[in-house]
Amino acid sequence: MSVARVIRVDDVPPQRWRNGGGWTRELLAWPSANDWRVRVSVAEIESDGPFSSFPGVQRFFAVLEGAGVELTVDGRPQQVEPDGAVVHFTGDGTTQCRLLGGPTRDLNLMVRGASGAMTRVIRGLPWKAPAATCGLFALTAGRCRSEIESIDVPAFSLLWFERAPNSLIFESSGWWLAA
Repeated sequence: MSVARVIRVDDVPPQRWRNGGGWTRELLAWPSANDWRVRVSVAEIESDGPFSSFPGVQRFFAVLEGAGVELTVDGRPQQVEPDGAVVHFTGDGTTQCRLLGGPTRDLNLMVRGASGAMTRVIRGLPWKAPAATCGLFALTAGRCRSEIESIDVPAFSLLWFERAPNSLIFESSGWWLAA
């Protein structure tokens, strides 16, 4: 049987960034806060500025709300907009962020010492996790079904499996996260 946790964004207190440009809500630091291999957070970016450096970390970034951002990683600019592609980059690089039209809310997956991925949920289609530990970030409320259980998932929440079922189907919109 899988063991799933539901972590709502609004249940996690925001923490101010060191550079003052936004807030973060750390939804998950797995297996522990001090020695994480996987970190999932939702950030609220209020102003242009640099991202923190995370040497040895693979980062995945998607815009959830707002007009979007231009991320410049090691001198290469890339626009990221809601409903757009996930941006994957290394935490070692120099990363600058420029807002395209006001504040944004963004989903971040960071993976250290393991592989990972972030992909968009396709409503109603089965998804097989490439790893035992995986999650779903739900943009809208829905239900996640497997062969053994069905879980209601509130909007703007993370459903995290430390041991994923063989196949999952989500009946709403969001992002799959795997590590």
